[in-house]
Amino acid sequence: MSQSHAGPAPGHTERTVGATTVVTLSGEVDLFARLSLTPRLDALTAGPRPDLVLDLRGVAFIDCAGLGLLCRARNRVAARGGRLRLISRSASFRRLLRRTGLHGAFVVLPEFGPSPAAGSSPRPGTVVPASRG
Repeated sequence: MSQSHAGPAPGHTERTVGATTVVTLSGEVDLFARLSLTPRLDALTAGPRPDLVLDLRGVAFIDCAGLGLLCRARNRVAARGGRLRLISRSASFRRLLRRTGLHGAFVVLPEFGPSPAAGSSPRPGTVVPASRG
């Protein structure tokens, strides 16, 4: 029996900004996406001190499998002394992190800009508001 995935196909693009790899995710981050993205994220987090940004602004939906993918990347980065940041302006994503008890596990920023000095980067659990002022 064949199954089809009804939601938008997961997609990703990558770019390098200095020493940082920025992965832009789009579509739905669910079990289907996790199966296709895990090998690539594992490769990106395999070296010493990985510096990874996951841009989630194009993500329409994320479920527990998608959260598991983010946690796996976070754990791999932390084990190698690296840095992981998530980019999202979504209040519903921040609410999902709070409701699942993961709000303290990730640095969530509204956009990706120039890296701050190494000693002044936000700690996990930091949520920088989308509008400042």
